[in-house]
Amino acid sequence: MSTMLFVNLPVADVMRSRAFFTSLGFRFDALFCDQGTVCFEVNDGCRVVLHGAQRFAGYTAGSIADPRNGGRETLVALSAPSRDEVDRRADAALANGGTYLRDAEDLGFMYCRSFCDPDGHAWEVMWMDPSQIPQDSEV
Repeated sequence: MSTMLFVNLPVADVMRSRAFFTSLGFRFDALFCDQGTVCFEVNDGCRVVLHGAQRFAGYTAGSIADPRNGGRETLVALSAPSRDEVDRRADAALANGGTYLRDAEDLGFMYCRSFCDPDGHAWEVMWMDPSQIPQDSEV
């Protein structure tokens, strides 16, 4: 799996957002869509994931961006080729000025670790094996 960029954004209404981006010509990946999240491909190396506000807030471990209070507006997620590489990159971030964001998440088919860069931007490094996603799972 080559390195990819996943741009995660909060939205007020997931279905409205899906309809809007569909009208712009984007295709959604059903494997990564449910009632609270939709995902579309920008190109081979970039996906945009639109989360309902409550779900997004759970991933970012903070409030949603509000210009009046400086809340978080994105969680930039980069893929890694292995679980070991997730740990290597997250450990390097923490050793070089990054700060802890939230506990590692291990879903079996996906493993991720999150941190903030020195400017406070939220980042996540993740490894995933889509062939291992349970068929009855909502991702």
